Amino acid sequence: MQIPAIRYSRDTTDFTKTLRARVDAYFKEKNLSRKGDWRLHLKTSLMLALYFVPWALVTWGVTGSGWEFWVAEFAMGLGLAGIGLNVMHDANHDAYSNKEWVNLWVGRVLDLVGGNAAIWKIQHNVLHHTFTNVDGLDEDIDMHPFMRFSPLKPRYWWHRFQHIYSWVFYSLMTIFWMIAKDWLQVRRYHQKGLIRPAGTSVAKLSTSLLFTKTAYFSYVIALPMWLSGVHWFQVMLGWVLMQLVAGFILAIIFQPAHVMEDHDYQPAEKGAVLDVDVLTHQLRTTSNFGTGSRLFTWLCGGLNHQIEHHLFPQVSHIHLRNIAPIVKKTAEEFGIPYRSSTTYWQAIGRHTRMLRALGNSPQLAA
Repeated sequence: MQIPAIRYSRDTTDFTKTLRARVDAYFKEKNLSRKGDWRLHLKTSLMLALYFVPWALVTWGVTGSGWEFWVAEFAMGLGLAGIGLNVMHDANHDAYSNKEWVNLWVGRVLDLVGGNAAIWKIQHNVLHHTFTNVDGLDEDIDMHPFMRFSPLKPRYWWHRFQHIYSWVFYSLMTIFWMIAKDWLQVRRYHQKGLIRPAGTSVAKLSTSLLFTKTAYFSYVIALPMWLSGVHWFQVMLGWVLMQLVAGFILAIIFQPAHVMEDHDYQPAEKGAVLDVDVLTHQLRTTSNFGTGSRLFTWLCGGLNHQIEHHLFPQVSHIHLRNIAPIVKKTAEEFGIPYRSSTTYWQAIGRHTRMLRALGNSPQLAA
């Protein structure tokens, strides 16, 4: 199966030219690089420490098997989410540094914590960013049949309860990712013809996965079982706790950005033409939230400014808050929706209502 040949009707419009020119002017006038700087480097150190320091304390038996062990595993979950939101995300978008090799190696910290950067780039950079909310292509809104994230998907009786059980599935997200998701994606992306255009091969990806997954489970589970003095079953439960924390945090940051009632959802029909330019499509399928809080913006790697990220994915998240007024002003001038007024908790509430609505509404005609 090949990926459907769909395209946008226009590459550039007056809106896209105006917006790009204004953002270019901002960086030029401020004499700023679009990439990360010392603030991102400091955050990288903090997030890596939040993950690896607790791991070291557990592995060398410093925490023992008491409450300190569980606190350490919980902290590792926070660190894992922090690495995903703040470090590898920028790097794998080539937004971390002007140097390609820096982006490559910092991005591969994802391999170190159990994922795979090459596969993630196909899923996220190619499919999600190019075809946001396009049914059958954007895998970020495809957990069917367990979850119904699009009105274009068939509805089953259990979807009536998805606004309740979704939080459990969100928590399980990284457990499935660590164990099975990458392997399944290699097979699926090979069938869709996406691996060779990404500059790799099935053999290379499979070999890389075998090596990195073995290394990951060796240091995160086998080594603590051997050295910590903690019972093997407790070590396994600790790993599960870490993943539940990380999966839940990652999901509740990413999902409210695209699964909302006022967003567009498009079918992926062969030969289809989306009657819109790329940047306008991003604005029609994306929302910001919680942008009034500097702390929240810092913690979630600027991904509450999801609109700006989707419009300029190769701009580091440390700049997104500052270019947001430019994007808002330009969108309003051209009559394009700019959704950025909700707090984080309002966004969670609206996302929950959307899940409930999808669980009760019929399938739309594709």
